[in-house]
Amino acid sequence: MMRLFLLFLLAGNYAFATADSVAIDGKAFVKHIQVLASDAFEGRKPFTAGEKKTVDYLKTAFQKAGLQPGNGKSYFQDVPMVNIASTPAGPLMLKGKNGTVSLANLTDFVVTTPHVENQVKITDSELVFVGYGIVAPEYNWNDYAGLDVRGKTVVVMVNDPGLIDSTLFKGNIMTYYGRWTYKYEEAARQGAAGVLIVHESKAASYGWSVVRSSFSKSKLYLQAADNNRSRATVEGWLTLDAAKSLFKHAGVSPELFREAGVRGFKPVKLGLTTSLVINNQITKSTSQNVLALLPGTDRKNEYIIYTSHWDHLGKSEAIKGDSIYNGASDNASGTAALLELAETFAKLKKKPSRSILFLAVTAEEQGLLGSEYYATHPVFPLAKTVANINMDAFIPVGRTKDVVIVGKGQSDLEDYAEAAAARQGRFIRGDFNPSAGSYFRSDHFNFAKVGVPALYLKTGVRSVKNGEAWGKAQLEDHNLNRYHAPSDEYSSSWDLSGILEDMQLLFNVGYRLSNESTFPGWKTGSEFKAARDKK
Repeated sequence: MMRLFLLFLLAGNYAFATADSVAIDGKAFVKHIQVLASDAFEGRKPFTAGEKKTVDYLKTAFQKAGLQPGNGKSYFQDVPMVNIASTPAGPLMLKGKNGTVSLANLTDFVVTTPHVENQVKITDSELVFVGYGIVAPEYNWNDYAGLDVRGKTVVVMVNDPGLIDSTLFKGNIMTYYGRWTYKYEEAARQGAAGVLIVHESKAASYGWSVVRSSFSKSKLYLQAADNNRSRATVEGWLTLDAAKSLFKHAGVSPELFREAGVRGFKPVKLGLTTSLVINNQITKSTSQNVLALLPGTDRKNEYIIYTSHWDHLGKSEAIKGDSIYNGASDNASGTAALLELAETFAKLKKKPSRSILFLAVTAEEQGLLGSEYYATHPVFPLAKTVANINMDAFIPVGRTKDVVIVGKGQSDLEDYAEAAAARQGRFIRGDFNPSAGSYFRSDHFNFAKVGVPALYLKTGVRSVKNGEAWGKAQLEDHNLNRYHAPSDEYSSSWDLSGILEDMQLLFNVGYRLSNESTFPGWKTGSEFKAARDKK
């Protein structure tokens, strides 16, 4: 009893006893954040000195906790990637019976290519508007029905029809069919040479400046045997104004944007062709996921995976004289939580029945690449993987009465989280902006894609001390002033009580799963249920 009391004091009054009387040590959690978010780690960008320092720190911490290597005899999983800096050789040219229109790079459009070639081009590629660009049998929706787009360039809308008509898809809750990455994937499956997504701030949940900054820099891709030639040659975006200009030049009405959300919409050939040349600078290298294993007892061949991403943005444009993007919240906090939970599980007197893998993944900020690589090159069988519990960007607002489940309505893991929250006297709520598709923006999503039920919680806002309006203001302030900025730094003024309570909840969910014999599933209507059912 005295030991727990001392741990409570060491954690700054934030320790919580587990069922096995092992407390989550807030002091160790703070130390991990301070180290990982320090200037010495240079923003933890892949392929930098910051990566080497980070992965070595994680390996040492897992070893000290007494965990085994998670990849055979190694704590590392190599993730081969290629960096492509794409630069259009000129404007995007649109030709039709009414003449030629040129669109300006960055102002009207952005493009990249995933093809690992020094130069790629599309020449006189026919433009086709395919609405939302969705093929979803479970929703009886196929924007490509009866259409051959091989060699053509498709123009598609972001999000899905539920944003406009609440009776379609999941209403205002974005499905994966609405995510921009899906648009690229489906266009490639259809054989398109190019795909251009029409940007609209509400539908995308972010402004054009975000698209412009993201696509004007070099991008990392996983290395592929075919050098990504199975993907479309050109992947890009158009501003809404540029798309309207395109429609006007084609002689079609902008009402097509609305009509695309009506069941039975048919694609429209625009009577235009486009041409573009892209020059690339290419660099290949290897980053690393870090894996540590706590073997189970009588069900050791079944696995629960806790994930967090260790990477951030490294050094970039200086803001107020600071060029190091430390990423204290995003995601030193989640990585510190991963280490803390690993240490907590390792202290258990009665070891879990199932094995637990602690997986710190690389290149989340580059497109969820580390988790994608693990999901497509799993160390342990996906059919035997019970669940994924992901931790990304805790916000230090203190204790809250609520917990946010991102993508609420997807899997049975939400029921586990709700029960764990109730034991803390808290309640579960869904996303504040479900149309933003946040469920598809962190590493759990790659496990969902291959059918593994995945849970991702976010910090609540109903502050125990200050109320909900205050909590929402803190979250908004973080998103506006610290998210992906050098100012995302650790401060001794952080109130960690809420983060530690969230960690305790996630520990309790994993602990319960680790001692069961059943597998959680996907809820009816989830777009990921079919992938699990095949296993």
